[in-house]
Amino acid sequence: MKLRVLVPDDIIFDDEVHSLVAEGEDGHFGLKPRHIDFVSALVPGILCFVRRPDGPEEYLAVDHGILVKQGATVTVSVRNAVGGVGLEELVATVNSRFLELDDRERSVRSAVARLEAGFLRRVMDLR
Repeated sequence: MKLRVLVPDDIIFDDEVHSLVAEGEDGHFGLKPRHIDFVSALVPGILCFVRRPDGPEEYLAVDHGILVKQGATVTVSVRNAVGGVGLEELVATVNSRFLELDDRERSVRSAVARLEAGFLRRVMDLR
């Protein structure tokens, strides 16, 4: 099956693979070429795949995103992805970069919610 890993401004990976394992919101799952069509929301983690049945495992660190398997094509669209380094480094990347962004996003969303609440209070005071 064909695996394509996309980030907003680039194609990180585009090649044939024999199987892959990814992590969705409900846990890890595997896909092989004859698997039924499938869609899953991905969480930050390691995407593991092999190009040939007897080939070595290869890894990509991926951020939040979505995986769609349709026919013989698996498309993974994520905000960030990193490959080409050792597994330990990829795990560290997921923990430091991708999960850290989640903490920052929560902080920003909290600040925006406080601003919106303050704005609405002032609008109500004007009435």
